[in-house]
Amino acid sequence: MSKRRNQRPSAPKREKVRDIFVARPFEGLADEPEWIALRELVPAASAPLTLRPEIIEEYGDRPVTLSTVLPMAWPAMTRQDGRVFIGLQRHVQSGDVSRDLAVAILSALRTEPGDTVSVPALPGAGPRLQDVLVDSPLEITMHEGFEYWLDAEQAEDPTVKASLERANASIYPTARLSAGRAAYWCRVAPDKGHVRWVLPETEDRALDALARLSAAQELLLGEQTKFAGMFRAHGLLVPVWDIPGETEAADWEAPLADFAKRYADTLAETGPLDADARRAKQGLIGRQLTLR
Repeated sequence: MSKRRNQRPSAPKREKVRDIFVARPFEGLADEPEWIALRELVPAASAPLTLRPEIIEEYGDRPVTLSTVLPMAWPAMTRQDGRVFIGLQRHVQSGDVSRDLAVAILSALRTEPGDTVSVPALPGAGPRLQDVLVDSPLEITMHEGFEYWLDAEQAEDPTVKASLERANASIYPTARLSAGRAAYWCRVAPDKGHVRWVLPETEDRALDALARLSAAQELLLGEQTKFAGMFRAHGLLVPVWDIPGETEAADWEAPLADFAKRYADTLAETGPLDADARRAKQGLIGRQLTLR
């Protein structure tokens, strides 16, 4: 018998999905800094999303809610009442967070209410958030727990209930600050808190302004505060200040408002950095941490 006749037919090759990294996935959205804050900084919050008319026409008009995180870090889920939830903080993601979230929304809309949503890890090319949502500022609701996830039937599932208890235990006190859009206070320990602010300007503009403020000794929020460094998050900068843990969020509205004015005034300076600001800039770059 010939070797040729013994050979089994080869399985068809699976098409390889190409992953593309997008450094600033929320660019173009009206509330880009808030999307980043909910993705990286806020433990428990939600916001309703509005679908574009053509998406409603194709998939039907179902309420869609953005959530910082979902049970077991699911990318999406559907409730028995038909509501769709999309999770920002998830375990598996591609190089384009906007594409991930869009495919999670569309996958959930194709799923029957109450059924498990299947979302591909690498979705490939296709619609992004900017293509499926009516763009508008997010109406954010802060939560002390994740009970808003569940309908009555899901609340009785032992696995989901255990995940809910673990998730609630991980929440640290967090509050929005009105002195800056996408600015948040949090208490991470009894004696330690943070103020974190996602700046809307491009990284280069924001870094130059912060360098000028640092050189002028105007980077702090007041006494007993420390500039801890910055996150580089999805194309924007997030300065972080260490603050005393016993203080409350309201105590930092005025200090942040004063800093916001200094920052805005400094942004207006367009000339080259002087020697002190250049040195300060190098110091700030050394205190950056990239989040993805």
